[in-house]
Amino acid sequence: MTDYRSKGKTTLAADVILIIARMAALEVEGVYGLAAVRGGVNRLFGRGHDGVRMEIEDDNVFVDIYLVLKNDVNIREVSRKVQLQVARAIIEMTALEVGHVNIHIEDIHYPNNEG
Repeated sequence: MTDYRSKGKTTLAADVILIIARMAALEVEGVYGLAAVRGGVNRLFGRGHDGVRMEIEDDNVFVDIYLVLKNDVNIREVSRKVQLQVARAIIEMTALEVGHVNIHIEDIHYPNNEG
């Protein structure tokens, strides 16, 4: 039987990991959205985009997520769910290890009571 394995390699852009983290966080019930990352989009040692800041060292990913939560949720519970969901998504989709997922609650969204 012939073996058709390629001797090529796969590269993964850092922005792909940012998108995975962002989408995983937004899927958690109680998350209204992501807040802007403080200190600009890119810093010396990290990358950031739409509420997610990330650093990669060796095969370890370190993530900070800046959230806006809905007003009627348990902050601790939602934060923990986001941590677990983001870590799981990164590990399952990239096979990289997750060093930490830090959650920063930047705001609470209160819907308008008009009308």
